[in-house]
Amino acid sequence: MATTAPANPTAPTAPGSPTDAHSSAHDTQTVEVAIVGGGVAGLAASVALARSLRSVVVIDAGQPRNAPSAHAHNVLGNEGINPLELVAKGRAEAEDYGVAFLDATVTEARTTHSPEAGPGHRFELTTSAGIVVRAQRIIIATGLTDELPDIPGLAEGWGETVLHCPYCHGYEVRGQRLGIIGTTAMSYHQAMLFSQLSNDVTLIRHNAPEPDDDQVRMLDSLGIEYIDAHIPEVDRTDAGTVLSLKRRTVDAVAVVETLTFDALAVGGYARANSELFGQLGGEVDEHPSGMGTYIPTQMAGQTAVPGVWAIGNSADMSAMVVASAASGVLAGAHVNADLIISSVG
Repeated sequence: MATTAPANPTAPTAPGSPTDAHSSAHDTQTVEVAIVGGGVAGLAASVALARSLRSVVVIDAGQPRNAPSAHAHNVLGNEGINPLELVAKGRAEAEDYGVAFLDATVTEARTTHSPEAGPGHRFELTTSAGIVVRAQRIIIATGLTDELPDIPGLAEGWGETVLHCPYCHGYEVRGQRLGIIGTTAMSYHQAMLFSQLSNDVTLIRHNAPEPDDDQVRMLDSLGIEYIDAHIPEVDRTDAGTVLSLKRRTVDAVAVVETLTFDALAVGGYARANSELFGQLGGEVDEHPSGMGTYIPTQMAGQTAVPGVWAIGNSADMSAMVVASAASGVLAGAHVNADLIISSVG
């Protein structure tokens, strides 16, 4: 499967912070809250906590999910901003409040009851930087990985001419020739949404189930062309994005042809980056739509693992930039309150 990277953008290391390149392989950093993932969700949580005078470290792998996109939309006050610029601004703001950053991945996560960890420091995170982080609470903001259909040439256009969200990038392809690649039953819903943006929308079934009666009526009513075909290849040309098609026919003879579109939309499998959560004893859930997995949470991102929160796309595959940031602020406030309550004798 072709994939994009999880949503953990990174920025240059702040001298003197836990990211200092001169830290030894045996260093230990002790904080109240460790946030794993430095995208908008993790950064928003870090600012909320730092403004409550909490010691915070953000461990960031530097692999943003939205790196292929040149612009982030529906970001009030920053409409159309480059996603990496947005994250860099957020990181600078967090650093101004004293948030420390560790540019690394978490290689091992475990609970601990070691007296050396100090009161309430129940977690130890070993990082690829050779630094062990001890924390009282953990916020997981590692995002998700988009697993695209295994169609040669498809991944090369991801974030440019291959899209998934009509609200994130649909306006930019309004009125154009749009092809929807079917992957699940939700592809019919995706085609419906994109039909608001263009009168030239074609749904190619590919791996999606056959449409039911209601879906057939929807396609006909909205003027969406339906092609029952498999897509063996995608090619990007000066004329547009060319799909090779093998139509499904009654006599099972594959008819090969090509169609050219200005842009494609596809619903990939959104797999939560949950390795850390699993090491701490948590389990992900399959989304009811069949389109991916997520970390189940309760109020404000609290998970079933005591002391662990999950925010952003780790917990909600549909969360756009602002929604992810909002989840971070809410979780940060909730974690701060939880720490206060735990300190009451």
